[in-house]
Amino acid sequence: MKKTLAIILILTLTMTIMAGCGASQNENEIRIGINYELTGDVASYGQASVEGIELALEEVNNAGGINGKTIRWIKYDNKSDKSQATTLATKLMTQDKVIAVLGPATSGAFKATIPEAMKNKIVVASGSATDDSVTIDDNGVKEYAFRICFTDSYQGTAMANFALNNLSATKAVVILDNSSDYAKGLATNFTSTFEAGGGKVVATEAFVSGDTDFNAIITKIKGESFDVVFIPGYYNEAGLIIKQARNQGIDAPILGPDGFGAPELTELAGADALNDVYFSSHFSSLDKDPSVMGFIESYKAKYGKEPDQFAALGYDLAMFVIDGIKRAGSEDPVALKDALAQTKDFKGITGSFSMDENHNPVKAVVVVGIENGVHATSQRVEQ
Repeated sequence: MKKTLAIILILTLTMTIMAGCGASQNENEIRIGINYELTGDVASYGQASVEGIELALEEVNNAGGINGKTIRWIKYDNKSDKSQATTLATKLMTQDKVIAVLGPATSGAFKATIPEAMKNKIVVASGSATDDSVTIDDNGVKEYAFRICFTDSYQGTAMANFALNNLSATKAVVILDNSSDYAKGLATNFTSTFEAGGGKVVATEAFVSGDTDFNAIITKIKGESFDVVFIPGYYNEAGLIIKQARNQGIDAPILGPDGFGAPELTELAGADALNDVYFSSHFSSLDKDPSVMGFIESYKAKYGKEPDQFAALGYDLAMFVIDGIKRAGSEDPVALKDALAQTKDFKGITGSFSMDENHNPVKAVVVVGIENGVHATSQRVEQ
């Protein structure tokens, strides 16, 4: 009996070791991690991003992969939680042996994974982490961190220039969540650029995250003379602010950042309130570029709906990393990091770009105009 038990234990141990070796040494696949917010507060962003990523990776595999090797992606849900995002990044790098991790979508969660990337020398890349400090800090550029979206400071600047040059605005009101780094950074850059261009911000009003009644703020700003309202925030509060502002008779153009780019904005504001509303975006389905139109057709065929900016950014993010793997000529993570840093004239669905010295893309902002709740216009504003 003891001898039989010993044989069983030896066989079990041997099979476990062999299984582990097989999992980490498959020479016919290239492993990429996906670490996104698929549930939780910002699941709308994460789900759309992953849909774009998976569409891109499927296309690569259907075209023969990379040098005959298949892309295998390992996907986890970080539940919109920073600590969970860090845990999963570590798992992908140390246990799943990926050569790069895509995501998370939001700046805070993405930044939480970067120390693991630096420690393990594995690239992390985000399609939508816009916080200025994502790729650089007081110690310099974060060597293994990349993004393919423009920064908060740039979109604040772009929307100020749009107000000045396209809407001929001279006076503006800013309404923001004063506890949000995202909102504060956008507001600061909008204000400085708008006033440097000859305009004046006549009032800045703050609210608390989670507020739903903004009528007191709106009543207060009605006493001011202004041409535009800038709301540097996300759709959940912006939708309600727009609805209540229109209900109180404010018909001035309303401007916002990429946080407006979710279908929930229309649900919260109502289509009737969404007129003369403009927001900075990374992508517009109105773009008639053949590659953009092809992406939209493929996305609709797979998912049965129109892609939003996060889906397009996810698609471009995957293709950006695939392009880097091809140019690196190997699956070595250090070679991949170097190849991504040297990216020049990458042509993506969200625009063409090159990487600057801080691992940020040099690319245009798309300003989308909404009329009757529908995306009606789009134009690129060059950086």
